[in-house]
This record gives sequence, C-alpha cells and structure tokens, in this order.
Amino acid sequence: MPTNVVMPQMGESVAEGTITKWMKKVGERVDRDEPLFEISTDKVDAEIPSPAAGVLTQILVKENETVAVNTVVAVVDGEGAGVAAATPAEAAEASPQAPSPAPPAPASPGAPAAVVPPASEEHEGGEAGEVRTSPLVRRIAREHNVDLSEVKGTGLGGRVSKKDILDYIDQRRASGPSATPPLAAAPAPIAPPVVFTGATQTVPMAPMRRQIAEHMVMSKHTSAHVYTLVEVEMTRVVATRERCKQDFEQRNGIKLTYTPFFVRACVEAIKELPIINSSVDGTNIVYKRDVNIGIAVALENGLIVPVIKRADEKNFLGVARAVQDFADRARSKRLSVDDVQGGTFTITNPGGFGGLFGLPIIHQPQVAILGVGAIEKRPVVRDDAIAIRHMAYLSISYDHRVIDGAVAERFMGKIKNILENWDEAVL
Repeated sequence: MPTNVVMPQMGESVAEGTITKWMKKVGERVDRDEPLFEISTDKVDAEIPSPAAGVLTQILVKENETVAVNTVVAVVDGEGAGVAAATPAEAAEASPQAPSPAPPAPASPGAPAAVVPPASEEHEGGEAGEVRTSPLVRRIAREHNVDLSEVKGTGLGGRVSKKDILDYIDQRRASGPSATPPLAAAPAPIAPPVVFTGATQTVPMAPMRRQIAEHMVMSKHTSAHVYTLVEVEMTRVVATRERCKQDFEQRNGIKLTYTPFFVRACVEAIKELPIINSSVDGTNIVYKRDVNIGIAVALENGLIVPVIKRADEKNFLGVARAVQDFADRARSKRLSVDDVQGGTFTITNPGGFGGLFGLPIIHQPQVAILGVGAIEKRPVVRDDAIAIRHMAYLSISYDHRVIDGAVAERFMGKIKNILENWDEAVL
C-alpha cells in the first residue's frame, strides 16, 4: 500500500527544510531505511531514509524547493505493482512535479524503469563491480580509508548502506586503535566542480551556502568587528603531542590532535574573562554560565559548527572525544539540531588548510571567535640567539560593543601563556 514520505521535523526550532537531492527516481525501488533524499535546514544537513520498502511512485517536491515540516514530499508504493514497468513518460505523468530524468542517461521508451541503474548508486570494489554503494557511502569510505569490499552490505543485492559502513567503522574503532585511520588521511573538503559550457557558468547557491551568506552578512551588520593577533610558541604542545600520541591512541582509540589543546586553553581563559562568553540583548550584556565551545568543521559545500556543551566540565580526554565525534558525524551528516545550537564561543582552524592566520566573522549571537593558524617551524630570537621553534598565529575577532581591546589582549595573553607553558596531563 502507498506510504507518504514527509518532510521531517529536525528540531523544535526548525519549521521548514529544503530538499537538496533526490537519491532515487520515480519508478525505482527503495528499501526501508535506505537513503531517499537529502535535506538542508537552517541548522543542519541530513540524509533522510525511506519509511518503507517499495517503489517510488511520486516525487511531489523538486530539488532545491523549500517546504514546511510534515509536508508530503513523495509516495512509496509498498506493492509496486505495475509501477516498475512504467516508462519515464508515464512516471512523469503520475508525478507532474517530479524532476525530469537526467539527459545523459535516458531510459529507452517502453523499458522497465526498475532495471535502469539508479543515478545515485555506483559499483565499486573490483573488476566485476560487486559492491553497490551510494555517493555518500563512498565519501565516508574515502574519509575513513575503508575498503568497501570488506563491508557486508545488508541492502538489496548486497548494497552497502550508510548504516552498514558506519557500523563497520564503529566496530573497527572498537577492535583497536591500530584500525583507526589518521585524521590526516581524510581528503580535504573542496568546492564542488564547475563544468563550463560557455565563457561563464551561473549556478544557484546551495541552501547551506545561502544560509551561511545570510548569517555572515547579518553578523557584519550586527557586531562591531575588531581583530587582534598574537604569535604563540607551540613547541611544548607539539612535544607533548609527539610524546603522548601513541599511548593516547592505544588507551582511548582516537587520535591525539591539536584541537583539544586550544579548546582547553580557551576554556581556562574564559573562566578568567567571562565577558568573552556573553551575548548582547539590546542594551544588556548576557553572561553565560556554561562554556559551550563551537568547533567549525569544513564540508564540501560549506561549513557547520557543532557545539561541545559544557566544555568547562570536561577534562582533556572528554574534549578530545567530543571533537572526534563531531568531526565524524558532521562529515557523515549525522548531526542533530541540538548538536549545533547553544554555542557561546567558537574556534575555527584555517591553519588546517595551510593558512597562517584568518580574521573570521563572529558567529551570532556570540561576541568572539578564535582563529587558529598553521603550526610550523620558524626562526625566532631566544636569549639573543636565533632558534628554530614551532610557532602559530592565533587571531580573535571580537564585538567592540561589549569587549574592549585591553580585554581581548588579556584573553589572548592568557591563551598564549597556557599553550607556551602547557602542563596539563593528556593521558
């Protein structure tokens, strides 16, 4: 029997969503819990599974169209009788709003639509192409150095679903640290490729890109942005990481990265200068008791900022686990709305892509954001002699409506002192 597919409620504050991609076409079969479409809201992007197994008979909302939550966006027929043999023209007639079949791979008139390979599914894993996957699954596999031929697919015909690969990664991580790939092995996110058909090519902004644009312009119009920059010697932090990273990974099953060092330093500096952890409400300053640190994560089409809630209550290991968890779930589109709400201070890392420093825009309604530059060896003067040290530039963008230069300098000085004289145990 037919099952309506609705725009899901992704959080209490989310009233609508934009369908960014259909992963199935009208006339194609879909398994229960198999990814059916991707959505973008003003909070998170997510992959939505099919609520039932059957044939996708109608697509009622086009790609890049925004509708309210609980709107019926498609229909899946659990029977599938007669639909699988429909031609593309008949399928389009059954769903006037359905996207047209992609021109590069049209189905032959009269051919059963069910035998046309789905546009979102490809084969991988050997010359016979025995592993069937979706683009999202292949991306997760690349990021985690997974050989898809080793993953048991539970979908139709042995198809590897997102759940299959995530379960495989979780089991591999639990089996021992040696199976966990280094973070550096994940390919750096890049902008989508552009195919030119003329001197210029105009494409609409993706929903995430539009939301980032609106939020950043609003922030520049809201806060009086001022910037300051400090140079920090990271030699002690680098030495601590090099000395402890192997034991840390063996004990905890996660990589020891630099991000937890910066989070812990910011937390301690905020405790000393709580105005950094505030927001503005008209002519009032609202101080926040909880220190909720947002960590900017780069994605292919933009970035997202998951939040470590009550970071001031976590030790070094707790912060490291939270950072790893959010990075994994952000890139596999498993973040919830709650994961990206409630931040009181944000850290962004242009240094991860080689930048010496950046001047980031404040993430509203916060009043400051820290930019972390690349850690690299540079010649510096120590005791009237030239020495080689690990150095990094840290920048802060702050809202001059509530934070003055002296406060920002004290805050950065505190972070600098903590990092240069690091003494907190990481094991």
